[in-house]
Amino acid sequence: MVERRSIDVIPDEERHGTAFSQFTLWLGANLQITTVVTGALAVVFGGDVVWSLVGLLAGNLLGGAVMALHSAQGPRLGLPQMISSRAQFGVRGAVVPLVLVVVMYIGFFASGSVLAGEAVGKLTHLGPVLGIIVFALVTGVMATVGYQVIHALGRVASVVCALAFVYLGVRLLGRADLGHLAHQHHFALPMFLLAMSLSASWQLAFGPYVADYSRYLPRTTSARATFGWTLAGTVLGAQWSMSFGVLVAATAGAAFVDDQVGYVVGLGGTGLVASLLYFVIALGKLTVNVLNTYGGFMSLVTSVSGFRGQRVLSQRGRTAYITGIMVAGTAVALAGRSSFLDSFADFLLFLLTFFTPWSAINLVDYYLLSKERYDLPALSDPDGRYGGWRWDALLVYAVGLAAQSPFLSTSFYTGPLVGPLGGADVSWIVGLVVPALLYAALGSRRARPAQPSPTAAGTAGTAPEPTPATD
Repeated sequence: MVERRSIDVIPDEERHGTAFSQFTLWLGANLQITTVVTGALAVVFGGDVVWSLVGLLAGNLLGGAVMALHSAQGPRLGLPQMISSRAQFGVRGAVVPLVLVVVMYIGFFASGSVLAGEAVGKLTHLGPVLGIIVFALVTGVMATVGYQVIHALGRVASVVCALAFVYLGVRLLGRADLGHLAHQHHFALPMFLLAMSLSASWQLAFGPYVADYSRYLPRTTSARATFGWTLAGTVLGAQWSMSFGVLVAATAGAAFVDDQVGYVVGLGGTGLVASLLYFVIALGKLTVNVLNTYGGFMSLVTSVSGFRGQRVLSQRGRTAYITGIMVAGTAVALAGRSSFLDSFADFLLFLLTFFTPWSAINLVDYYLLSKERYDLPALSDPDGRYGGWRWDALLVYAVGLAAQSPFLSTSFYTGPLVGPLGGADVSWIVGLVVPALLYAALGSRRARPAQPSPTAAGTAGTAPEPTPATD
């Protein structure tokens, strides 16, 4: 059960599972309280019920498709997601987006720990502070065990949390005036785009680690199956949770905003039922927080190994990295738990700015330019075909960030073009389109290396494929 691999290629003899495992994992990861809060924000910030639901669905589908395209890279490459970024940015240049990825995982670990800590504190009568600490310790242990336990946890959470959400949905519908809510359908473009941004950012934030959880699938696993099951699980789970959040926020108002966990549990009942719901909330958050800890560990190792020339990691090193992520995330959770809702909304939208250009560059390179084939040994060699720093890709990434700024709307910065658009934030759309076009134009002009490495994606440790990947 204890995983031995980290940033190294997964050999064919250790591959196992089916693409359906991606459905249960991402369904379980999305059926949880933070996803509910994300959907509720669409109403809290002024959107109506009907168009918030439509906007959230549109964002989940668009962002989920991008995320699922990253997932389909896992069986082919057998590598963690961010290692493949070295093909675009260079073995060392990949540290630029990686630093932001690590910050993201620490932030998500912290936000998840705040809500889960409340549930654990109520369930154990330890209080929220000790609840956060206990939850963080359990998360760290499970992330250290690794891939097998993560997928097992996802299977359990997908069933348990689905049953809990069905029950809570029935209870909510008993309180809600559906006729009144259905008449809240005044379309306002800024609020519609805000709902899209919230759900798209939620999905895009999975992108930098989604292939970490598909890389053990057999190399023969269909890319379409991996894409389809990932998309189905993440969209179904997220839209289900976010729709529940919209209805809760529209029905409960301040009662939900002031105490998200307390209101949801109170909706379900008291006594034994309340205890079970506190457990379900903690279980749902445990599933996604283990993903965040594991993903942060992978990204941190990828960053350091690019400079150290490291290709494998000892169990002691693995534990040290995971402990670092856990301690940092817990410290942030304890410091920011009193202003969770406002901080979390800004955090989501701010992250979207940095990960849309990375996703665009990575997907264009992998699917359009490299045709799903990479020179795997060169991904660890700064003197190899991908080099140490690829300044053209880093320039495109910087242009992608800059192109979003006029369209960006957050509590601490509003771009000059937000007003003419009626307050709508379309920065994430610009952040996908502009770098994708620029990188496609630049990448198509890169010359093929005169003597490419003989080992391409899909052949590590075996016979070479006829033509190595171009990039």
